[in-house]
Amino acid sequence: MPTFDARGFEIYYEVHGEGSGDPLLYITGLGGSCQAWNVVTVPELAQDRQNIVFDSRGVGKTGDPGQPYTTADLADDALCVLDHVGIERAHVVGTFLAGLVAQELALRHPDRVRSLMLMGTYARMTAKLRMIVGLWKEAFDRGVPADMRIRNWLTWTLGDAAVEKDDLVEGIWSFHLEDDALVDNKTFARQAQACLDHDTFDRLGEIEAPALIACGERDILTPPDIHRELAHRLSNARLVIFRGVGHTILAEVAQRFNRMANRFMREVEGG
Repeated sequence: MPTFDARGFEIYYEVHGEGSGDPLLYITGLGGSCQAWNVVTVPELAQDRQNIVFDSRGVGKTGDPGQPYTTADLADDALCVLDHVGIERAHVVGTFLAGLVAQELALRHPDRVRSLMLMGTYARMTAKLRMIVGLWKEAFDRGVPADMRIRNWLTWTLGDAAVEKDDLVEGIWSFHLEDDALVDNKTFARQAQACLDHDTFDRLGEIEAPALIACGERDILTPPDIHRELAHRLSNARLVIFRGVGHTILAEVAQRFNRMANRFMREVEGG
């Protein structure tokens, strides 16, 4: 169980794969552990490059410093992982909260980011998104059973077509319930507050790393217009919208995303 001390608390991480491609760093999103990446993405993307996953503060096998934090703090945690593993520069991928952290990493440490792949995320909250996440935080502060958290998350994130697939819904449900890294309410609330406080909108133009922005056409949490705005503000970004897909791209069309991510990273490295 590899861990290391990062500014006073232990961070759990894993390194998978090898090859000539630049390494890929996965940042974990709202309410998830690094094991989700291991299920849907790492097996394919680790075939020709190192893949590094890690648990965020208070999640899974990573320690909890016991205080609130920002997306900038989480970005510095990600930097600690790169430093510990000995990686000079990496592609960085993340969804929702993890996408916010990836933005901050590229802004705070631009020389360490080869490219960005951002899904279901934003630079600043819309009024509706603020209302949704604010309600989540209030519920987390009061205490919500794990099964209710998962049910609420699936309601907001799965696309209509995905909801009709009982095996897909059951698989996601079972994974989160059985995951030993299931996040407690306190950590959920801190993550939600970090989402609420995040705003990189006016700084996006400073990010020079190539960026792939992906979203689902049916994403009601972070709709396509948010991603269009994000791609427009970045200096070197392309936008891909998956038809008929909701917020959970990696649950609904993982193979399509993996192929696209591989092509994108190879193009960046070849260019």
